[in-house]
Amino acid sequence: VWRWPDLQSHHELKALECCEFPFGSKQKDICVNPYHYRRVETPVLPPVLVPRHSEYNPQHSLLAKFRSASLNNEPLMPQNATYPDSFPPLPCSSFSSSSPASSLAQSPTSQSFPNSPSSSAEPGSPYHVTAETPPPPYSMMETNSQDDVKPNNPTETTKLTFSAPHRDLRPVCYEEPEYWCSVAYYELNNRVGETFHASSRSVLVDGFTDPSNNKNRFCLGLLSNVNRNSTIEHTRRHIGKGLHLYYVGGEVYAECLSDSSIFVQSRNCNFQHGFHTTTVCKIPSGCSLKIFNNQLFAQLLAQSVNHGFEVVYELTKMCTIRMSFVKGWGAEYHRQDVTSTPCWIEVHLHGPLQWLDKVLTQMGSPHNPISSVS
Repeated sequence: VWRWPDLQSHHELKALECCEFPFGSKQKDICVNPYHYRRVETPVLPPVLVPRHSEYNPQHSLLAKFRSASLNNEPLMPQNATYPDSFPPLPCSSFSSSSPASSLAQSPTSQSFPNSPSSSAEPGSPYHVTAETPPPPYSMMETNSQDDVKPNNPTETTKLTFSAPHRDLRPVCYEEPEYWCSVAYYELNNRVGETFHASSRSVLVDGFTDPSNNKNRFCLGLLSNVNRNSTIEHTRRHIGKGLHLYYVGGEVYAECLSDSSIFVQSRNCNFQHGFHTTTVCKIPSGCSLKIFNNQLFAQLLAQSVNHGFEVVYELTKMCTIRMSFVKGWGAEYHRQDVTSTPCWIEVHLHGPLQWLDKVLTQMGSPHNPISSVS
């Protein structure tokens, strides 16, 4: 701790390759040499370049295709996944370079996750989105100009886009908010208690009662609900130690501390592993899963500004993560929706949401007319 006085937990450290007994190796002996560990650094996210005068043509929008594909491929209820049975190993992703994790497995249908990020690695994205080769921040949809000839190398495209004098772009930078997330607790379709705002990068959500108002702990045992039935009461008794949320190196992890599994629906995680966007992932007791990656989100946001307001707005769904305790939902359960589970939480990631809001503000109004179903 004397090397980094502001260190909050061991999750912010990663063992060096020379260390034979790292903390996450689960060996009998554990190395405590402070010089055998390095601190996980938070990567700097590049600003999103928003065109000041958009030349976007709605006829070229990918939104219609996206909605059509969603309607045709949307399952009647979310698919389910459990780790590690259905996860074939994948090569390491560039997004895990700053992660305390090594590598998780992946599957197109089901998933569950390994013990603690210190002993797991992150697979590569099936869409091959890499931090080394960012997409061009903006490209004109209709032009006959020779300036817009697309080179074969995507890196060259980026250089041309940045240097072209007629590109009028506004950079929108990411800023860390005071509270990195908020957590709301629900029983069935009823919200119970006040929303918890997390300022600490390490947060516990458990079923106990702690009247001390610890800023690192959200105790569900304190919350009362006059409409609570016997199923909810029974489920609450099994939450126990609950789950551990921690935000380190630009990544959010969920660790199951309860004796019962927790179930997570994260579009960011599903995208990276090639699952359907609504897939629900089961995290067994003692296991952890990376549920959000800021670098992946930054890449998707940088790409989406080229396709219009509505496509950017769709990313707001990626900034909300739902988790249920003890009871799951989806195709393998009789509960089709998270609101049918007895006890669940909804996590809003403030940094990505505020970044989206600033980008949308710079983009102006949506191209499609506003309606009751828009």
